[in-house]
Amino acid sequence: MEQLKFGHKKLYIDGALVEASNNKTFEVICPADEKPTATIAWASLEDTKRALKTAESGFKTWSKLPIQERLDWIDKLRNKIIENSDLLRESIMYEMGKTWEGSEEDLTSITNSLQYYSEEILKRNDIPIEDKEGTHEHHFVSQPLGVAVAFLAYNFPLLNLGFKLGPALAAGSSIILKPSEFSPLSAYIIGELCAEINFPKGVITVLCGDLNDVGIPLCESKIPRLITMIGSTETAQKLIAQSTKTSIKRYSMECGGNAPFIVCKDADLELAINIGTALKVGNSGQICVAPNRFFVHESLIEKFAAGMVEKFKGTKLGFGRENKPDMGPLTNKQSVIKVQGIVDTAVKQGGKLLYGGSALEGSGYYFEPTVITFNKNEVEILQHEIFGPVALIVPFKTKEEVIVLANNTDAGLASYVFSKDEETLDFFANALEFGEVQLNGVKYDIYLPHGGVKNSGIGVDCSTYALDDYLAKKRVTKAL
Repeated sequence: MEQLKFGHKKLYIDGALVEASNNKTFEVICPADEKPTATIAWASLEDTKRALKTAESGFKTWSKLPIQERLDWIDKLRNKIIENSDLLRESIMYEMGKTWEGSEEDLTSITNSLQYYSEEILKRNDIPIEDKEGTHEHHFVSQPLGVAVAFLAYNFPLLNLGFKLGPALAAGSSIILKPSEFSPLSAYIIGELCAEINFPKGVITVLCGDLNDVGIPLCESKIPRLITMIGSTETAQKLIAQSTKTSIKRYSMECGGNAPFIVCKDADLELAINIGTALKVGNSGQICVAPNRFFVHESLIEKFAAGMVEKFKGTKLGFGRENKPDMGPLTNKQSVIKVQGIVDTAVKQGGKLLYGGSALEGSGYYFEPTVITFNKNEVEILQHEIFGPVALIVPFKTKEEVIVLANNTDAGLASYVFSKDEETLDFFANALEFGEVQLNGVKYDIYLPHGGVKNSGIGVDCSTYALDDYLAKKRVTKAL
């Protein structure tokens, strides 16, 4: 039997690397060639119950450590991750098809998160509250919340993990990490690194398994105080429904998006084309904040579409550290089927296919970057998140018309507007019903709040505000 590139990885529970109690394993498939690249221990119900109990014990120890001691452990883990940066980046590349250059964002995101929240937690102080009658003294106090359970999406394995791990550890909470079955490898390696440095037991747990053995028991347990997630709206709804059966829990969930990309008649066309194309090619379009619906002023739509086609024609598809492709494959076969269905439906609903439109023949889950234009802007397929390298472009005449179209979605994560007119930008900044409005550019960083409204989520990732999800609040009042 051929030796798998990354071998076999174990669960990380109670500070130790362990096999599943039933010895079950799961193959991690490389989407570039559809071949196994690793096996992972596949947790049983017994493993999940043990993980919950040890995470509860880990919280009791971790939350009582002096804060500087906690921060020293976080720094030790961060340094270990940096030492193993190439291994982690390669694991991401092989588990979900990301380009080597693209994997750097994952790596820096987790290390930046660990550093940022170690600094940010030191800025947190008890908040005094004025007593109107002068008879009492009041403080609003923050304390570690408890056990958090994090369900992670496959598209940014370590970025998503880092967005949860950083604030949880800094706040003094323990955390159970449940990666996607499509990209669990890098998370399991994080478990290995924790074991190597003897990270305190039960504070970090990494496991993956079947829904009935892992996902549902994690939600239904009374032990977790917080259920946090990055993934689809449908998954969030299921997690909430499952978790409310036994206890009241907090939720912090970044869900699916349906981002509008609005190009006004006075926009910098080249800038809009460059950014729109980069956001669709980046991570093969598998980004929750990627533009989903391109609303382009009718006077520019032909030039905009032609510009995107030209950019897509120059996009190099491929895999490997040395090949330096611009775009890799989609992460799994299900994604190929879904994206192909969206393209086919768009054409049936009147779309004109200008470029791409098909999965590549041969091995791997590659899909051509695709441009489809419409001569109308009320199209049913625009209500579906694509999560792939497909641009659906529709015309509009006025900003009043397009704001109705842009807001006509249950999602509300990211949005983009391009215009040179300040009044126009102010109009969209105020009227767009999205958690993020990006004007004439794009910026994301660990210190910037990231979250949605409507069905795109609860709470925020990144920024100091994310700490609030992992901290319990209480009022302390003393009579004078």
